[in-house]
Amino acid sequence: MENGKTIASSGGDIAVVGGDASGGVSLDRPHGPHTEGTASMPDTSTSREKVQVTVSIPPQKYFVERIGGDRVTVNVMVEPGGKPHTYEPKPQQLKMLAASQAYFRTGVEFESAWMDRIKAANRSLQVVDTAEGVELLPMVAHHHHEDEAGEHHHEDEAGEHDEGEKAETDGGPETTDPHIWLSPPLVKQQAQTVYEALVKLDPNGEQVYKANLDKFIADIDALDRDIRSTLAGVKNRKFMVFHPSWAYFAKAYNLEMIPIEVGGTEPSAAELGQLIEVAKKEGIKVIFAQPEFSTKSAETIAKAIGGEVILLDTLAPNWLENMRQVTDKLARVMSAVSFVVIG
Repeated sequence: MENGKTIASSGGDIAVVGGDASGGVSLDRPHGPHTEGTASMPDTSTSREKVQVTVSIPPQKYFVERIGGDRVTVNVMVEPGGKPHTYEPKPQQLKMLAASQAYFRTGVEFESAWMDRIKAANRSLQVVDTAEGVELLPMVAHHHHEDEAGEHHHEDEAGEHDEGEKAETDGGPETTDPHIWLSPPLVKQQAQTVYEALVKLDPNGEQVYKANLDKFIADIDALDRDIRSTLAGVKNRKFMVFHPSWAYFAKAYNLEMIPIEVGGTEPSAAELGQLIEVAKKEGIKVIFAQPEFSTKSAETIAKAIGGEVILLDTLAPNWLENMRQVTDKLARVMSAVSFVVIG
């Protein structure tokens, strides 16, 4: 974990968007005390208003609440079951932003599409980039397969799409993988960023935030040890994915993620047929899918191979417990079969 300045900056440690709230705010800032939030560490103050912040996805809410305790109220933009890639904030959520002191972004697609309107809802909003300082990976968007000699190949499918879709498969800033919350080692970095931001927003809470941060880091370290222990006996370290959400997890734990999804689209009929053949050849009996994505392709493959579909949740609100459950599922399935398909 890197220490120091990890908060997005445009001349300071936290990027401050715009001027004061009177400078063209399209929505009025509500008055009165903030709403109550989740408490993880008691605070004896009865008159202090809570620090109100907004995050993009439920796992971020878990991170901020673990560090902020009952000194913060955390609002979430993407509700459980939503798709961060294509999410459109509701009008009441933009109005909610008018009361927030900070917005913690993580790099999911809708943030870029909506950031101008998010800033317009509150021109004094402080935007904190929790991905600052994290080594980002490109979003993998091509198929992998082995030929008859066992040689591993990367099959670029961009030629089947238009120029815009081809650009998405060629890498670059637009295709950076945002799923940094699925790697415990990277979450330690994000936790440090959250801590530093909360201290700047609420200096009086520094001791509370530091104690909570230390406890959270200890829990992440214990989780990391458990994951390594659970996966230690897995011989085949490969797993295949429809949507490439698990690259950071794979990198952290010496696994190989092989994606199927191309440019954000479901496999074509021909690709689906190839996938079914691979599944049969490799003896695949379990196909994982994410709750927020269509399971149509996964169900088609499962039916063809006489297997089953199991869900892995990337956005579960209880991040710590979810990571343990995901690890247990992966270990069980990867130990039982020689190859795994995850949707």
